[in-house]
Amino acid sequence: MPVVLLVLIIALVPTLTLAQNVPATSSRIASSQESPSSDTTLDEHRAREWGLQPEEWARYRQLMQGSLGIHSPNLDPLTALGIEARTDEERRHYAELQVQAEARRVEKTLAYQRAYDAAWQRLYPTLQRVDLAGTSSTGNGDLSSVRLAVFVKEGCPPCEQRVRQLQAEGAAFDLYMVGSRQEDARIRQWATRVGIDPDKVRERAITLNHDGGRWLSIGVQGDLPAVVREVNGQWLRL
Repeated sequence: MPVVLLVLIIALVPTLTLAQNVPATSSRIASSQESPSSDTTLDEHRAREWGLQPEEWARYRQLMQGSLGIHSPNLDPLTALGIEARTDEERRHYAELQVQAEARRVEKTLAYQRAYDAAWQRLYPTLQRVDLAGTSSTGNGDLSSVRLAVFVKEGCPPCEQRVRQLQAEGAAFDLYMVGSRQEDARIRQWATRVGIDPDKVRERAITLNHDGGRWLSIGVQGDLPAVVREVNGQWLRL
C-alpha cells in the first residue's frame, strides 16, 4: 500500500470515530431534555383527575415530602390539601371537591354492584349467596351463623362497645371504618384497642376494611355504630 494512502487512512480514523459517537451523544442529550417534559405532562394529567390546577398538584407533592407525608404517606391530594388549607375558603373548596369525587366513586360502585348482582342471578340463579337462616330483625337472636356488616368510626365509644359485644357473642362480621382515609395502621390500632382477636381475623371470622363509601352507598339512616345485614337486596339495621 502506498505510504501516502496509509497516512491518509490513519489521519481519518479519529474523525470517523468521532462521527460515529455524535448520534449517541445527541440521543442522550435529547433524552435528558425530554424527561422533564414527560414528568410535567404526567403531573398535569394527575391534577386533572382530581380536579386540581397544576400549581395545586405541585403544592400537594411538596406537602407529602414533609411531615404530613411521613405521618400519613397514603393521603389523597384532596385530603392533604384540605388538612393543610391556608384559609377557610380553601378548606371549603377541597371539601366540596372531595364530596363530588366521592359521589362519583359511589355511583360507579353502585353501577358495578348492580351488574354483579345481575351476573350472579344470570349465572347462578339457584345458588344462595348469603345464608340468612335463623336471623332476627331485632338483633336479639343467635348471631353466630349470620354474616354482618359493622360500620364504625374513630372517637366513638359506643362503636367500641358494640364491637366488643358482637365479638363476645361469637358473631362473624365485616368491620368497615368510616373516615379511615385508607390508612391500614389506623384500622389496626383501633382493632387492637378494642380487643379484636387476631386469630378471628386470620380465620376471617372478622375482617377489617376501609369503608370506602360503602356506608353512604347502602343508604341506611342513623348514627354510628351501625350493624346491618342484607335481606333480598335491602340492608336492614339490627
